[in-house]
Amino acid sequence: MDHPPPEAHSQRNLLDAMRAVLSDDHSYERGLTVLRDLVDQIAGNEGAAGLCDFAVALSLGLAEALERIAQDQELAAADLAEIWFTD
Repeated sequence: MDHPPPEAHSQRNLLDAMRAVLSDDHSYERGLTVLRDLVDQIAGNEGAAGLCDFAVALSLGLAEALERIAQDQELAAADLAEIWFTD
């Protein structure tokens, strides 16, 4: 039985994480539960290194999305991030 390359597994985890918190077909709390279950699964299967890789990949994905949005709004990505993540 062939296993997908690690990158494919990581990409699938990222997609599952995003779907968990963005889906309109269930409540926010349920999405967080699904996300926490995914993080627990990664921790159990891949340990701290897997969690680190997951966090880095999520951060990179968010940064790429912010860059695209910032470009559409003719803003610097760092400025948009500051707007979004500052109270």
